[in-house]
Amino acid sequence: MSLSGAYFDDLYAADADPWGIERGWYEERKRAVVLAALPRAHYARAFEPGCAGGALSVELAGRCDELVCWDPAAQAVATAQERLADRPDVRVEQGALPGRTPDGTFDLVVASEVVYYLDADDREAFWRSVEACLRPGGHLLAVHWLREAPEYPVEGAGVHDGLAERPAFARTVRHEEADFRLEVYARVPPPARSVAEETGLR
Repeated sequence: MSLSGAYFDDLYAADADPWGIERGWYEERKRAVVLAALPRAHYARAFEPGCAGGALSVELAGRCDELVCWDPAAQAVATAQERLADRPDVRVEQGALPGRTPDGTFDLVVASEVVYYLDADDREAFWRSVEACLRPGGHLLAVHWLREAPEYPVEGAGVHDGLAERPAFARTVRHEEADFRLEVYARVPPPARSVAEETGLR
């Protein structure tokens, strides 16, 4: 079964930074890899379903005109709201996919370390929600931990293997290390374009 909101609330009750996102070179470097993997320098409107305390959100905000951030944990939302309080272009709310539908559409969705908490039915609903809110030609960036996590409904590799089978998306970027896999997909149609094609290079 999918891990519930209460699971995350319990984690935050025990530790304000339960995954060590705020400390250490691993997470800092991974955020840099995420930002470097984005095919466009700038996006009009982005959605981050699963923002935790907003460490990545701060960096994404600099690449977007508008950013919508969700997290199921009340403490995570409070931390992210405080961190991004001076950014009127960023909205942080308590919520989760699936089960709630974001307002409007986006040209970037960032699914960072979130989909392996969902069982098969909820993963299907999650991807369908992303397909519905992602504009044609928009980008989905997915990044997940690859090492064993027995408490999760599926491991990170399974998340990405399932995503690769969805005809609504065409992969344009793949980066894999021992610890995590990162992929960027374009919402098709229109046909996906490489970074060089996006910028007019031949």
